[in-house]
Amino acid sequence: MTRSLWFAMLFAAGCGDNIQLGPDAFVPPTPDAPLQPVCQPAALRTDLAWFGNNRADLTSWIDSKGCASAGYVTTKQPVALFDWDNTLSKNDFGDAITFYLIANGKVLQPPSQDWKQTSKFMTDAAATALMAACGTTVAVGQPLPTNTNAACADEMLEIYVNSTTRGGLGAFAAWDYRSMEPTYAWTAQLMAGYTHAEMQAMMVQAVTSQLTAAEGATQTIGTHTGLNAWLRIYDQQKDLVHALQTRGYDVWIITASPQDAIAAVSQMAGIAPDHVIGIRSLTDGAGKLTYDFEGCGPIADRANTMISYINGKRCWVNKIVFGDTSANAINRRPVDQRAVFAAADSDTDADFVRDAKYKLVLNRNKTELMCYAYFNEQGSWRINPMFIAPKAALAGGYPCSTSACKASTGASGPCRDEAGAVIPDQMDSVH
Repeated sequence: MTRSLWFAMLFAAGCGDNIQLGPDAFVPPTPDAPLQPVCQPAALRTDLAWFGNNRADLTSWIDSKGCASAGYVTTKQPVALFDWDNTLSKNDFGDAITFYLIANGKVLQPPSQDWKQTSKFMTDAAATALMAACGTTVAVGQPLPTNTNAACADEMLEIYVNSTTRGGLGAFAAWDYRSMEPTYAWTAQLMAGYTHAEMQAMMVQAVTSQLTAAEGATQTIGTHTGLNAWLRIYDQQKDLVHALQTRGYDVWIITASPQDAIAAVSQMAGIAPDHVIGIRSLTDGAGKLTYDFEGCGPIADRANTMISYINGKRCWVNKIVFGDTSANAINRRPVDQRAVFAAADSDTDADFVRDAKYKLVLNRNKTELMCYAYFNEQGSWRINPMFIAPKAALAGGYPCSTSACKASTGASGPCRDEAGAVIPDQMDSVH
């Protein structure tokens, strides 16, 4: 089978029915009997390397609430949550689709050539810089030639990668640092003008070559060099997803990348598209994506101030997985009404991971998350180096007691445990 045919089949499969348990976990139905789940837990593969005792600990954890455990109820499956970028994957799929749009001239001219319409948080300086670089001659709603206009591509990339203009001025302002990351949201907003199906097809195109590119491959867009050009799905994480599914877990992806982007590729990790929660763009009357996205909890309108990011991830999990569509979805649920397992890699994941009973963290030297992970409250955290190209130990460790955690204002401060006490500084020992 050719690689292009395989990806076409993968994309087509994204429209199929969701399967809650693993591929060996159902007895085929008869005409007179409904589909009945059976419990056939799969062991984590011993040929895939895990750090220390993590394989055994993870197995014990997921067995404790799995289908072979006492009290398991088929109609109330335990929940497992995975971040996508750099947790299920090596490298960032959100970057991949952003780079693809710019490299291939797919970003559409905004209404009135007014770039502030693309983001509630864009500064005047950034909007002016984009108008100057991209011009006003392209009609509204038509593709900007970022594949040939290096200045336009460069300005977009500088804003996306560094949150500044090429002139060094701030590109975004006045957002809540625990519910929004404007550059992440901007990826979804740069998709405006396309249908869900069009964006999902572009996502498949964006990642196909990167999944087989050599490790360390880079690309140049405009005059920006060294941009990442390779991706992988971690074998260990895909195997863990399968192990959870064969134990009867309801497995979800919660990501700050766009919904359409990750839903197009989620089955590569064994998770159905309808079990993806990402930035959910609203559509217009013609079914085209807009600059607006769906809100959550107290931000349930088009205010565009909360995405699936830090406490926004908690809100979206509570809304979609647990069915809380009220303003209270932003709040932590009672302990017996949360996810059993969560896996993550970044500070952007801190709140939804802390809510879970058991937590797996890939060490990317992200200060807030690693402070919680190394503190290992209630012995419920396990840390693993990245499975491909792990980072070296962070020299000096993590300043948990002073500046590792961030407030809604963006101010740095100490990290605190579940009782509110300051977490001591932590050394980096898992690498």
